[in-house]
Amino acid sequence: MILATAATWAICAVATAAVIARPFRWPEAIWAVAGAAALLLFGLLPLPLAAGAVAKGLDVYLFLIGMMLLSEVARAEGLFDWVAATAVIHAGGSTARLFALVYAAGVVTTTFLSNDATAVVLTPAVCAAAKKAKADPLPLLFACALIANAASFVLPISNPANLVLYGGGMPPLGQWFASFALPSVAAIAVTFLALRRVERDRLAGVCSSDVERPALTLGGKAALVGIVATAGVLLLVSALDVQLGAPTAVAGIVTTLAVCAIARSSPMPLLRDVSWSVLPLVAGLFVLVEALDRTGVIGHVAAAIRAASVDPAWAAALSGTILAVASNLMNNLPAGLIASTAIAQAHPPRLVVDALLIGVDLGPNLSITGSLATILWLQAIRREGENVGFWRFLKVGAIVMPMALAAALGLRIAIG
Repeated sequence: MILATAATWAICAVATAAVIARPFRWPEAIWAVAGAAALLLFGLLPLPLAAGAVAKGLDVYLFLIGMMLLSEVARAEGLFDWVAATAVIHAGGSTARLFALVYAAGVVTTTFLSNDATAVVLTPAVCAAAKKAKADPLPLLFACALIANAASFVLPISNPANLVLYGGGMPPLGQWFASFALPSVAAIAVTFLALRRVERDRLAGVCSSDVERPALTLGGKAALVGIVATAGVLLLVSALDVQLGAPTAVAGIVTTLAVCAIARSSPMPLLRDVSWSVLPLVAGLFVLVEALDRTGVIGHVAAAIRAASVDPAWAAALSGTILAVASNLMNNLPAGLIASTAIAQAHPPRLVVDALLIGVDLGPNLSITGSLATILWLQAIRREGENVGFWRFLKVGAIVMPMALAAALGLRIAIG
């Protein structure tokens, strides 16, 4: 038993490290799936349990499918180019103003469409804006990556991890705002100021504002309507405590078919360009978490949370910080799943649960593979010819994330 537990831990650790390091520059999905396959091959996880773990991610898969379809159809119909030109024109030649506009757009996109939407939908538009403005793209791209996590607890729908962590116990919107309104404002403001400071040299210059804004086609307008309608649908189903996956997938499919009908084009080219590899990546991570659960690690986590909760304020500060760091060691999706299961066993005070949510949402701003949204962001910028390595991201995240986390956790604890 001890040997099997050690082997399970070793395989999960190696698979997670490979997802982070990307040996041979192979996609992250290959390493997550390889880790899951190794668990099955060595008999450390029965096939029925692995299949059940994959099935647990159905809502996440559907959510991602919908968002990726919306992004791809918007890109194909020129919506991103139109948005980019609009932002460049309003920046008036100021790189700093363009940075602020991008950040504000990220806040809105994350709040009403989720952090994954900011990574998938907004990032390509920002890449286009940087090219049109002849500006250094990195500060603008970092704005997309960091705001995707910093604004991800403004609303329950701002991050699918919120729904995972609370499960069936999602608080009403009034209680949500009472708990997270001030911490969200703090996280957004501190992240902006810290990132602005870190990238001050790159933002000091001027950029081009003399760009031609292309006319938005009928298909582009339809894509925009589809994205706005999706935001409305997500708000509605969240208020009704309905899972987001199926409505998002339906919205993405309907928008894609409608736009293709208007443009009289086949949807097949769009489907070929979608980054489908993210789906097996998520499935592999779910299997790794299931294997860890069998080793009893989640029971130990639950016991630790229960013991620390004698002092809720101390437990909130400690558990939120630990989960923030852990999210970067194993990605916040499996970290959130582990935390959710531990919460169900430990039944800690609401303050501790809220602190765990802040940690799992905001902590991933430390490293490049801390969250699924950042991995999606990486895939988006690679398609545009850009790339950010692990150390380059860490140099920024090590400054920005701890400051924002301390501000958000401090305010949540002060609220009580």
